[in-house]
Amino acid sequence: MPGLERETGLWAWVNSSGLHMLRYFDKHANVEIYDVVRALSSLAHETRLGVFRLLVQAGPDGMAVGQIGEALRVGAPTLSFHLKELTHAGLILSRQDGRFIYYRANFDAMNALLAYLTENCCQGEPCLPARVCKPKGRKS
Repeated sequence: MPGLERETGLWAWVNSSGLHMLRYFDKHANVEIYDVVRALSSLAHETRLGVFRLLVQAGPDGMAVGQIGEALRVGAPTLSFHLKELTHAGLILSRQDGRFIYYRANFDAMNALLAYLTENCCQGEPCLPARVCKPKGRKS
């Protein structure tokens, strides 16, 4: 992609009007509003919200697609669509292990979204202890 450059942990590019467009969340909440809207709108569906919450509970190992479908009682074609939407929003990540595809929550993206939403909470005064979800590493 022309104009692609590395910027504070994000991949960024310069669009036709010369503005830097950020593609992914950054751990310091340098978030493009488009990414926030995309993430929130992907969670604004009952099935996708259920999938995301289930994957957060599953931790860094995630779950196989079949396990997700069974747990939520969602058919394969419907589940595939919702997993694609969450993946495009950057909220979940996938990995293939043999014939199985495992999905897990993208905790960095989740934490950045929460940080963005609460950045100016309580008129800039700390009102809650700063907590970041740091799941234990994946099992090998």
